[in-house]
Amino acid sequence: MKIPKSLLVDPQKNSVYGGFAVAVSTWAFSYSVIFGQVMILAYYAVWLPLILVDYRRFLRQLSSAWLPLLFAAYICSSVFWSQAPGITARTAVQYFSHIACAYVAARTVSVRTLTIGALIGIFVVLLYSLKVGAYSEDVLDGTYNFVGAFASKNQIGFVGSLGIYFSVVFLAFLRRGRLSFILTVPVVLLSAYVLVVSHSATSMASIPAVLALVALLAMSKLLSRRYRRVIVLVGAGLIVVVAIVALNFGLMDFVLGIFGKDSTLTGRTYLWEQGWNAVQKSPILGVGYAAYWVQGFAEAERLWNEFYITARSGFHFHNTYIEALVELGFVGAVMISLIILRTLFGHLAAVVLRTWQPEPVVLAGVMVLLLIRSFVEVDILNPYIMGSFLLYYSFFKLAPVPVMQRRRVPVGPADEQNRHRADQMA
Repeated sequence: MKIPKSLLVDPQKNSVYGGFAVAVSTWAFSYSVIFGQVMILAYYAVWLPLILVDYRRFLRQLSSAWLPLLFAAYICSSVFWSQAPGITARTAVQYFSHIACAYVAARTVSVRTLTIGALIGIFVVLLYSLKVGAYSEDVLDGTYNFVGAFASKNQIGFVGSLGIYFSVVFLAFLRRGRLSFILTVPVVLLSAYVLVVSHSATSMASIPAVLALVALLAMSKLLSRRYRRVIVLVGAGLIVVVAIVALNFGLMDFVLGIFGKDSTLTGRTYLWEQGWNAVQKSPILGVGYAAYWVQGFAEAERLWNEFYITARSGFHFHNTYIEALVELGFVGAVMISLIILRTLFGHLAAVVLRTWQPEPVVLAGVMVLLLIRSFVEVDILNPYIMGSFLLYYSFFKLAPVPVMQRRRVPVGPADEQNRHRADQMA
């Protein structure tokens, strides 16, 4: 049986396969540590073979992906100055292949299909965590938090916040018929429950801000392009002014108190200070990608011990930019910052300056969520995690999917005569 290419690579026709591929990816991002390499191989298997199905689709306009490719090349080249070259080489190749999978996904899967696949995957992932039902004690603040099958409350909180976000944008912009509403409600309820019992302050604080932005962008549909620009500029200015005033009047401490945090963010400020001290030793190029948190290295062992990380793995500086500075120096930190800003402002510009479409609104919300979390988490610098996949998917979606058109060859009089004779002989 021959399967049409369009059912695999055409964003308008591959909703079944695309949704399945995104769901498998979501499961792999969540539980590859538990189920091992088989989940990573499944992740590769649903994306990379599509290149062979229609390689021209992925080669056309490849120049639009120059910034992530340059960043991936820089990460791979850091093996030459890494203090742990073997680990850097392996993890850099994984990150590069992870970016390649996101590129394939962006060229073959629509935003609606991505949303449906993510909702299916998130629902199954959270159900499994409920079945595991594990709780973990936070030694620093003395609380017990639901972690399910994850390693920390922040990881499961991130999945819960994504479940709420994709459910809301699907119901608001992408659903078709009442059945979609009925099927989405369980995902919303389960995601909200997990978000509450995990006590992840980062996730609970970021999701209302993101949904408020999406609501604002949705209302901009009622305005002409000229007024959209004015509203966005005025709104951005007001946000900056309100943030500065609020910080000066102690609003930050008040908000932190709501979530049971103090001004040190449960030790994060001390961790950031230690990270900044590490940056001073190699400020331009860093110590090498994934070459700081290595077992046997004195500074990593010290911080693991101070923060009671008995597993001696899966830890970071809880700040994307400090983590990038330590591992990749100012060069790498600037690159990843440019990727984030280019993606965010690219989708915001699509909403403000072009004909209003829901897809840029959805991806702009994703980017704002990742941007907020980037100051207290590290979601986009590692392979095989949902945050980095969504970042590069959103970046590659800035370029329109190339459409292959059949060339029409003009028919001359002689050709028309020959065709007429052939018809008569037949």
